[in-house]
Amino acid sequence: MEAVIQTLARELGQTETHVKNVAALLDAGATIPFIARYRKELHGSMDDQLLRRLAGRLQYLRGLEDRKAEVKAAIDNQGQLTGALAAGIDAAATLAEVEDLYRPYKQKRRTRASAARDNGLEPLARLLFSKGPALSPEREAARYVDGAKGVETVEDALRGAADLIAEYISDDAQVRKQLRALYLRRGVLVSRAAQQEAEDTVYRLYYAFRCPVSRLQGYQVLALNRGEREGVLNVAVELEPESARVAVRRLTVPGTAAMDFVRAAADDAYDRLLRPSLEREVRSHLTEQASEGAIHMFALNLKPLLMQPPVRGRVTMGLDPGYRMGCKVAVVDGTGKVLDTAVVYPTHGERQRQACLDQLAALIRTHHVAHIAIGNGTASRETEQMTAQLISMVGGGVSYMTVSEAGASVYSASQLAAGELPGLDVNLRSAVSIARRLQDPLAELVKIDPKAIGVGQYQHDMPQARLSQALDGVVEDCVNAVGVDVNTASPALLQRVSGLTATTAKNLVAWREENGPFTSRAQLLKVPKLGPKAFEQCAGFLRVPDSPNTLDNTGVHPESYAAAQRLLQACSYTPGDVKEKNLSELKKRAEAIGLEALAQACGVGVPTLMDMIRELMKPGRDPREELPPPLLRTGVMEPKDLKAGMELQGTVRNVTDFGAFVDIGVHLDGLIHISQMPKRGAHPSQLLAVGDVVTVWVLEADQAKKRISLTMKRP
Repeated sequence: MEAVIQTLARELGQTETHVKNVAALLDAGATIPFIARYRKELHGSMDDQLLRRLAGRLQYLRGLEDRKAEVKAAIDNQGQLTGALAAGIDAAATLAEVEDLYRPYKQKRRTRASAARDNGLEPLARLLFSKGPALSPEREAARYVDGAKGVETVEDALRGAADLIAEYISDDAQVRKQLRALYLRRGVLVSRAAQQEAEDTVYRLYYAFRCPVSRLQGYQVLALNRGEREGVLNVAVELEPESARVAVRRLTVPGTAAMDFVRAAADDAYDRLLRPSLEREVRSHLTEQASEGAIHMFALNLKPLLMQPPVRGRVTMGLDPGYRMGCKVAVVDGTGKVLDTAVVYPTHGERQRQACLDQLAALIRTHHVAHIAIGNGTASRETEQMTAQLISMVGGGVSYMTVSEAGASVYSASQLAAGELPGLDVNLRSAVSIARRLQDPLAELVKIDPKAIGVGQYQHDMPQARLSQALDGVVEDCVNAVGVDVNTASPALLQRVSGLTATTAKNLVAWREENGPFTSRAQLLKVPKLGPKAFEQCAGFLRVPDSPNTLDNTGVHPESYAAAQRLLQACSYTPGDVKEKNLSELKKRAEAIGLEALAQACGVGVPTLMDMIRELMKPGRDPREELPPPLLRTGVMEPKDLKAGMELQGTVRNVTDFGAFVDIGVHLDGLIHISQMPKRGAHPSQLLAVGDVVTVWVLEADQAKKRISLTMKRP
């Protein structure tokens, strides 16, 4: 364990003490959000992302240590574990290195080498492969001719010995390590069209593609893999043969009579065994790297999408566009409660369109609708045009925004939706979800599988378990960063709170329905199956707005209530000042006393003290409210209205390795290629995030190809 801690500390640039503390907290069942927020003194204020990296690497390194122990035990059971081999296994830094060392001792399927071994040719192979005196391969092989064993001739004996030597070389850990490095450094990935007369497909860029392995981009790897799976591309990794053979032939001994024989076996080892094996390894390595990069990008996009500022407290109309089945309509109040629903047909002719406008205008006036949320799927463009006309028709005072409807249909047909919206038609539930997505994106999107939210690339090609783990971590971090109202949150939102599960979330809602709203955090302990450990993990993230104790509506953990009281007293404030939000001078007064001295007097560390000060100054604060508000529109443009050089404002919808897609209000998202971003050489994710409102200029609007090119560089 000490070696693991030392490795983690070195890799992450943290102290061994902090790493050891985090490992102990994780082993004790603490969650990442809890550790990040309430145990800062123990880990040196690492953020949640670094803590997740630590947790992931800790799991890998522990698995590596376990595998080393298994391999050593397996080799020892064969009576072949030497001190040098054990030391080599202990020193291995990756699972691949451990498996390379174990390879010669693994039980293999039947091969040409195993057949030669069964025929008694191993002593001959060892003798010819040894670095001993000059030997005549033919003369030595003649001694092993034995028809009873299937070795009819000298050539048969030499052929079997060569197969065994090829296996020895293929199993040599150093040879594999050196070749693997050579492939990664000097290999070239090549793809060709699978058919001679290939059709024009999305893979046309890869019909005659060559790129050094070391310079491949993740999205290229994933595209090539998918094209290969679909039978459109043939993909291979090439390496200049002589460079590879030089690495393999180093095991031959110059000047011996058997040198040419062993060299030929070494060439066979590369061509028949090593090259196919290492090509698979390199492809697997590239795919793993590309997958991790894509998962990381998906997570980067998901977080700002979930953390978009809410547009709540106002009556909102949700429109789920459609052609044949019409446009589904739902009006919800400021808390998301359904007030009215309808189905209209704006695309079924002029008469139906006018009827639709009249019906929607009546709903707006009846319920005093302030905002309209439009799903971005089928018929979204026509619905957006109708909405602009509708706003003009009612005399203004209403704004709209196009929101992603990814996953809305999945939610509509789920048991969760049936429980939340009983008696409501499945099709209308999606309109409710779209309206609520504008009001509170986080609270609504947590009801959907993160993979279905649609802000990644090639998400269906990722290792699904790893993708789910990463995205669930992002959702968990977002929910706990914002905090959750314990009296209004849905079970779907509550189960994302640190320390709560699907069962305890349901039990909490059941208790709330049976006993009325919670009036204190302490009441959480009355919820079935929510014990002291779960309470410790969840209490700080659950808000009780109506509690007599104002601290119950802050991010101050109950374990620190006494410290918070001492802080207020030391700075000449009372709990009443917290309730009245009359603590604007708290930070200044604390600094005047001295943060170190004040933290010591309160019995906490400085990081916890600073967190308490922030929370007390803004009780019940929502960190999303500090972000720029979303871009709401009242009018609409057509793609034909776009001219080169036109300046527009837009909302970033997706960020990829090669650029970002921006909604500029013409239904079709425009692409800002990485070359059109202001900071040359920076990754797009370093410059933009989903939900950002940006100023862009039109480079080109190609209506035929439905492609809009944008730039962030002022013309």
